Amino acid sequence: MEDLEEYIEAHIDAEPAALRALWRRTHLRHVYPRMCSGHTQGRLLKMLAALAAPRRAVELGTFTGYSALCLAEGMAPGTELHTIEIDDEMEPELSELFAAPHPGADITLHIGDALQVLPQLPGPWDLAFIDANKRHYSDYYELLLPRMSRGGLILADNTLWSGKILHPEAARDPQTRALLEFNDLVAADPRVETVILPVRDGLTMLRVV
Repeated sequence: MEDLEEYIEAHIDAEPAALRALWRRTHLRHVYPRMCSGHTQGRLLKMLAALAAPRRAVELGTFTGYSALCLAEGMAPGTELHTIEIDDEMEPELSELFAAPHPGADITLHIGDALQVLPQLPGPWDLAFIDANKRHYSDYYELLLPRMSRGGLILADNTLWSGKILHPEAARDPQTRALLEFNDLVAADPRVETVILPVRDGLTMLRVV
């Protein structure tokens, strides 16, 4: 799989130098650097944002800001990306990152629990990226869906959860159980069209109908 990932990265758009530096800093300075989207998924997020052409987008779970920069890069200048991070210790680092010149959308950082912050932000949203606490994916989804524009795109990360979703009988941890519930919920919901891409740890795409 590592050889395949290297082949893919060699045959897609190059990772911008600023993002490559951010990836390296994330691995040097932060616990759980695997949470960072990385080259392949980052280029996919940028392309999906460009195709969706949102005027207002929201991200739940900022971490070190890699995915936010990718989404913003795919959006037009003058559009808005709001990103929510629960870890207040990340605020200085993220504020400095987003204040620096970057292509695409304007990024606004919100510090707090997405379940509390999201209802305070005005809709509608044209694009949403869910990558926060896995135990609350279904809650995030139900909060977002009524405030999405028709034809809007919801992306949810980690929905294959390292393959753990294939063994529900062994799903004892709350994250796996919650992701199983989320996957079942959206698959049966007529309000959205659903596709799961086996990219990285699984990326679910939901188009609001």
